Amino acid sequence: MKLLCSLLVWLTAALLGRAAVYEEDFSSNPSAHGWRTFGNTNLFRWNATNANLEVTWDSSQSNSYFYFPLRTVLAKSDDFSFSFDLRLKDIQFGSDPSKPVTFQISAGLIHYRSATNNAHYRGAGTSSYGMRNFVEWDFFPDDGYGATWATTVVSTNVHFALAHNASLELTTGDLYRITLTYTTNDHTLRTTAMRNGFPFGLPPNNSLQNVILTSLPDFRVDAFAITSYGDAVQVGPREEWGSILAHGVVDNISLTVPSPALGNVALKSTNGMPRLEFASKTNWLYALERSTDFVSWEIAYPMTNGNGAILSLPDAADSAAGAFYRVRAERP
Repeated sequence: MKLLCSLLVWLTAALLGRAAVYEEDFSSNPSAHGWRTFGNTNLFRWNATNANLEVTWDSSQSNSYFYFPLRTVLAKSDDFSFSFDLRLKDIQFGSDPSKPVTFQISAGLIHYRSATNNAHYRGAGTSSYGMRNFVEWDFFPDDGYGATWATTVVSTNVHFALAHNASLELTTGDLYRITLTYTTNDHTLRTTAMRNGFPFGLPPNNSLQNVILTSLPDFRVDAFAITSYGDAVQVGPREEWGSILAHGVVDNISLTVPSPALGNVALKSTNGMPRLEFASKTNWLYALERSTDFVSWEIAYPMTNGNGAILSLPDAADSAAGAFYRVRAERP
């Protein structure tokens, strides 16, 4: 028990009270520090020699993600930002002759369970029940209506908020630095870009449109992902269906998110009754769970609202010595 609690204190206290910043430059194997792949692993390859991530966006394959769990859940009430470098080698829309128009390449924040749901079809838009909970950057190559950068936010109940920056090309061979920043004081998601070290955007001031989220229902996201969407289940006339095949590299990913949902964990006891005390957050729920084997866990104290201060969860059953405890934190 002492070993478990010491580990929790070390993990959370270091970040308590300030933003957590995660950096990835691919100088070492990303799988060793938290990165995972869902879907088709052949679409993502760590290049150890060049220290970057080689990516294929291939809409003929199923939804696939190279993702990093954030260890927290973000909502509209949280400040956050993410940045990444992108250099495309090639990009071709209409790679499937039966789906001849444009389709997107993407990167951004996802809700893992939503994104890996079988009903999550990006091409179906609001017609897809599973299409929810993401904050992403998209690029659609020009199929006659202008190349388009798009910032898209979709809420838990499938409301879309987006900004389309049409007639803005993303040229192969050039190095882009793309940054999305959300601030709660004005409910605004800003997208900025650099191309080969210089500001990039639409004239006259190289700007990109912002997404205002004041009226958008809330969302939940818990991972950052480089995303290759499948082009299945598209809506509208068949001649408007799209597909994409692109190759490029992603590098120097930076994520800034709120501190973890709990910190300063301590095991205490009153008259022999164990309890865990920890720094909590408002808008979170916490429960105490108990185990004797690290396999089966049961509720020792039910879900309780965080108070933004120290929260104490006792084991009311006064379990026998040898029990292990953990705190379950959820974003309602």
